[in-house]
Amino acid sequence: MNATAPVLEVSSLYAGYGRYDVVRDLNLHVAEGEAVALLGPNGAGKTTVLRAIMGLVKQRRGSIRIGGQELVRLPTHRIARGHAALVPEGRRLFLNQSVEDNLLLGAIHLRRDRRRVRELLDSVYDLFPLLRDVRGRSASALSGGQQQVVAIGRMLMSDPRVLLLDEPSLGLAPKAIDGVAAALDELRRRGRSLLLVEQRVDLALRVCDRVSVLAGGEIALEARAADVRAEERSLINAYLG
Repeated sequence: MNATAPVLEVSSLYAGYGRYDVVRDLNLHVAEGEAVALLGPNGAGKTTVLRAIMGLVKQRRGSIRIGGQELVRLPTHRIARGHAALVPEGRRLFLNQSVEDNLLLGAIHLRRDRRRVRELLDSVYDLFPLLRDVRGRSASALSGGQQQVVAIGRMLMSDPRVLLLDEPSLGLAPKAIDGVAAALDELRRRGRSLLLVEQRVDLALRVCDRVSVLAGGEIALEARAADVRAEERSLINAYLG
């Protein structure tokens, strides 16, 4: 990992809904091949940050760059073409469609390049062999943890520079959370850049290089995951409420 070369840079960002700024003067970065967790209580603005990166929330001021390219004025469909991709809270799969059909939706903008789509599909199956085994099965027949892996695979099908995940452990049983953590570990080992919104401090510390705590729309605390001691973990938990 080259910590001196951020692939994602968010600078002095103000973003929100209507006249209200949920995020205020936010600064964060993700280096190439780095996994960063954004923690915080409900209503802190974590999801707003991800939605602002994807162009789904109005950015009033500030800069969002991926690979040095400014995204603030780009429409969402352009951002989703290789810059960033989002696994939303709740996964939002097409449950009546097969696993493979759900995966292919992630590469819909590449549909004319069948060779590239096949390469991406094979890379997802190589990363998550389980998905190859169930590729013809309806997504509704999968467990919550398996559906989350499908959602991660769908995100990878757009071949983004930055992977954004919103509460990937939400509503999952402990065993399923372990499966999702293993998937995120593998992405990290393969050098993918991740920004993870999460409530579970244990998961964030396990799979991420750094953690940032968002409170009141601003970064209140930053730390390297490997350096978080018991007292710092208690402070993070206090922020989370």
